[in-house]
Amino acid sequence: MNKKVYIIHGWGGSPGANWFPWFSHELIKRDINVEVPLMPETENPKLNKWIEKLDQLIENLDEGIYLVGHSLGCITILKYLEKTNKKIGGALLVAGFSRSLGIPEIENFLEKQIDYKKIKELNNKITVINSDNDPFVPLEEGRILKDKLGAELIIMERAYHINEGNGFFELPIGLDILLKMINK
Repeated sequence: MNKKVYIIHGWGGSPGANWFPWFSHELIKRDINVEVPLMPETENPKLNKWIEKLDQLIENLDEGIYLVGHSLGCITILKYLEKTNKKIGGALLVAGFSRSLGIPEIENFLEKQIDYKKIKELNNKITVINSDNDPFVPLEEGRILKDKLGAELIIMERAYHINEGNGFFELPIGLDILLKMINK
């Protein structure tokens, strides 16, 4: 089974931002296919358009597919998995959340409660990485995802939003976690 990783950026993000280029390069060095799409209307995102983009992008959703998300990319992945009814190889959710953060531009992603039970039943390889001092995403959000999804939670100390604005151009811990998922 061919392995492929899709990295989904967050609100206002892009494929060339944060640790995504480094992460992609490290996967390619290991002969793992990777794609980091530019999500539509990134400054004023709409959930239905982001899900549509994943539907177009991911042709054969199966256990060879691994999804990596940052911030709003995480909720996008969860909403996508909820609707697909298929099992994937695994998911890595970085600075993820599942409840309103009080940001009007992204509220449309949070209108309906996530069906955690369905996602958990289909996908048991989910790891969540959150920071203990993220100014946008409280650590409690990582704990909720851990509990509701039966995921492993990694807490990074003083890592803020785990993005380039805080010096994160690489994410070795995330790469290690993903490679362990892929190689199991």
